[in-house]
Amino acid sequence: MLATQETLDMMRLRYGENFAGSTQAIAYGEELRLGDVTVKFHPAGHVLGSAQIAVTCKDTCIVASGDYKDATDPTCTPFEVVPCDVFITEATFGLPVFRHGNAADEVKKLLTSVALFPERAHLVGAYSLGKAQRVIALLREAGYDAPIYLHGAMEEITYYYQSRGVELGELRDVKGMKKADLAGTITLAPPSATSDIWTRRFPDPVTAFASGWMRVRARARQRGIELPLVISDHADWDGLTATIEATGAGEIWVTHGQEDALVHWCKTNGLAARPLDLVGYGDEDEHEAPPKGEAEA
Repeated sequence: MLATQETLDMMRLRYGENFAGSTQAIAYGEELRLGDVTVKFHPAGHVLGSAQIAVTCKDTCIVASGDYKDATDPTCTPFEVVPCDVFITEATFGLPVFRHGNAADEVKKLLTSVALFPERAHLVGAYSLGKAQRVIALLREAGYDAPIYLHGAMEEITYYYQSRGVELGELRDVKGMKKADLAGTITLAPPSATSDIWTRRFPDPVTAFASGWMRVRARARQRGIELPLVISDHADWDGLTATIEATGAGEIWVTHGQEDALVHWCKTNGLAARPLDLVGYGDEDEHEAPPKGEAEA
């Protein structure tokens, strides 16, 4: 497996030492030559260590974006536009309705709620890789310096982020805390845990969910989310279209999400485009379950 060091480290944490037959770390900007082909990794801005892959042969450059976002994120290297001939883009939020806005404003909503309801605990559902750490970092940037509590499923990856120099402030394991002591606090947990029996340990919890899907209010209502937070680690519609234009690519391949709308936009703007129709891709961080044995952590 060829990947950034951070990706290899986190795969090892999640899947064990034998997650791949062999591994090779590659840094951003480092070139790997395979005959006439050059492979180069560039920051994708999705999570720590995420990368776009540029493959160049003779005069043709193809870039596969993977998941990416062009929004500011204090926990990872910013997205880098890579000029290319063919751009393979994700389209998780490839509809004009998805405009995420400023994540810092969403965090202000959370802090306003904490101030309004000091007798209640706030539970924030967030994907344990990338999203949770970004929410914590945004809380710190907003001036929140109280301890932030973690579900057991969040700890390993979050502490790894800290080991890579990401400043997240004081973090505590929520397990073993007295119910009354959690009033006025913020706890990060996998999305599935916020609708689980696990929440009974908190005093009258306010359930929040940090996801780009919270732009669709019906989704928040269906999940029983009291405080939807529109925070995504994927590019929104404006980010997708701006990135496509910035690459200068004449041909666009679209995958992972709302493919048809983005293909249509490309064609109306004079670009050759087609969907890849890959199978097996799910919604962004909608259904992450805690690792086995940590459902009650």
